[in-house]
Amino acid sequence: MNTCGISGVVLAGGLGRRMGGIDKGLHEFEGRPLVAWVIERMAPQVDELLINANRNAERYAAFGHRVVADRIEGFAGPLAGLHAALAVARHPLVATVPCDSPFLPGDLVARLRTALDESGAELAVARSLGRVQPVFCLCRRTVLPALSEHLAAGGRRIERWLNSLPLVEVDFEDQPAAFANINSRDDLQASAGLAAPPR
Repeated sequence: MNTCGISGVVLAGGLGRRMGGIDKGLHEFEGRPLVAWVIERMAPQVDELLINANRNAERYAAFGHRVVADRIEGFAGPLAGLHAALAVARHPLVATVPCDSPFLPGDLVARLRTALDESGAELAVARSLGRVQPVFCLCRRTVLPALSEHLAAGGRRIERWLNSLPLVEVDFEDQPAAFANINSRDDLQASAGLAAPPR
């Protein structure tokens, strides 16, 4: 039986450039902020949930979870959010999801955890629609020194960093729509009416 706890982090620290610079996690989708949909699906899957946000910390804190800001400057992307979470997480495993994925799988963490345990890898990452979904990952907190070094050297691309460590990809082809993200106002309109209760 697995007794190792898992911290989760919702990555909401970006600038929302493709949505005109708005704080994307707080943008309404089907009557609620995007991040609310993500929290609803992710919180039951982990032992602790964090929200990585660099703006509007009080509004994010109102969702009832600890808010952590990037530890490096310049809105450095999802790796900076993971780095912040790894530094404060209470558990030895950390799972990440983006704030703009309201349909994420209800069994995401369980399946990533099984693959991580069976493979002995440092990271497990979802794969769907024929490609890796790099911001849906589960990693060991022991990767923090390597990530700190990568960021200090100016590394920002999450795919490059993931591929620098022992990695296992986890097939989610049975849930292809689960990884749809909302990056623009057009995406908001296209996804209207698709929201469903957590699986």
